[in-house]
Amino acid sequence: MYAIIESCGKQYKVAEGDVVFFEKLDVEEGKKVTFDNVVLVSDDKKVEVGAPYVKGVKVEGKVVSHGKGKKILVYKYKAKKNYRRTQGHRQPYTKVEITKIKTPAEKAETKKETAEKKPATKTAAKKETVKE
Repeated sequence: MYAIIESCGKQYKVAEGDVVFFEKLDVEEGKKVTFDNVVLVSDDKKVEVGAPYVKGVKVEGKVVSHGKGKKILVYKYKAKKNYRRTQGHRQPYTKVEITKIKTPAEKAETKKETAEKKPATKTAAKKETVKE
C-alpha cells in the first residue's frame, strides 16, 4: 500500500516504513506528524484519487531528525568586468519515518472489533457474578 501526499508545496510518494526527507517542519524530534493532504491512495486491489484530496485518509509519521543537505555552490560571473561572487547554500530538511497509512475502511474495522469485544466481556462478567 502506498500514498501520494502533499506537503511543503511538493508531492511525495510514501509507503509504511519509508524514510522521507521533507522541507523543514516545525516539529520536535521524536514527535508524531500527521499529513491530511493525501492526493492518492493505492493498495493492491484499488486506487483512490482525490479531488483534490482523498477524504478520511491520513498518513502518520515520526520525526527522526532535522539537518541540512549537501552544500550547493552558487557562482556569479560577468565576462570582461572582473565580477565574481561565490555563495554557498545548505537546504534544511526534516527526516520523517512513515509509520501508518490510515484509511476510513481500517477505522471502521477497528470500531467493529472493539464494539464486538466490549459487550462480550461485560456479559461474561455478569454471568460469572450470577453463578457465584
